Amino acid sequence: MTAPASGPVIVGVDGGTSSADALALGGWAATTLGVPLVVAAVHAAPSAIGSGRVDAEWISDRRVAAERALDEARAQHTAPAEYRVIASSSAAHGLHDLAEQLGAALIVVGSAATAANARTFAGSTAERLLAGSVCPVAVAPAGMPTPPGTLGRIGVAYVDTPDGRAALETAARLAIRTATPLRLVTVVARGDAARPFLLGTDAERAFLDTARESYEEALRRAAASVPDVTAEWEVRSGDVVESLAELDDVDVLFCGSRGYGPARRVLLGGVSARLLRRARRPVVVVPRAA
Repeated sequence: MTAPASGPVIVGVDGGTSSADALALGGWAATTLGVPLVVAAVHAAPSAIGSGRVDAEWISDRRVAAERALDEARAQHTAPAEYRVIASSSAAHGLHDLAEQLGAALIVVGSAATAANARTFAGSTAERLLAGSVCPVAVAPAGMPTPPGTLGRIGVAYVDTPDGRAALETAARLAIRTATPLRLVTVVARGDAARPFLLGTDAERAFLDTARESYEEALRRAAASVPDVTAEWEVRSGDVVESLAELDDVDVLFCGSRGYGPARRVLLGGVSARLLRRARRPVVVVPRAA
């Protein structure tokens, strides 16, 4: 198992309605992991090709807005935290650079303003962060109805790949800190999604039974690989994204990014990207291990 990160949890705020959700999730994560909390608001940096006075006035206005967002965050979150205003070409770029600089354990952002209540919906900042982040990235659902830490279970969307194992290792560290069980979930796609071309009904059933047995064995091995944690596991049938998105009895759901791309970088695949647009609980996307 990889060594736990000792850097801070970084929460990105913008003064929008989702900032409170991100603060709640980030504050819980920092307290649970025993690391500092850094709350950051990013404003536009001066453009190299900007037009002098207009550019300076606009930059000044954006900085004031960022400082206002931090003031609102201070009022919402009374626990100790460091607050930073950052100038960068984009919110995602600023948070990404700060995470690299501080060796962050986690970056947390809220859902887009268009998210349905109690659902995640990764906005443009989250999507850009997830395209190459060096640390896990968490997205809080809009209006998070159940505060993190109250359900007593850490979820893992598990597949037996480097991505899945990285997600499990990261989730296990949090489970140890919270003294709560892990819940590993693998979803076997519906027959019409999993059936090879021109395969008959009987052969399809045998194919799915074999797939289920393979997944069950992988889950047993995965559960046994985290001896300091109680690990439950379950194989579900149905649409992969929908089944995972409807999980509502876990404090947070960990998933991998995808099985290729640069090591130790988040790089979204099809399932993780779609899951971030509809999950009921906070989702943490973990970089693939080296």
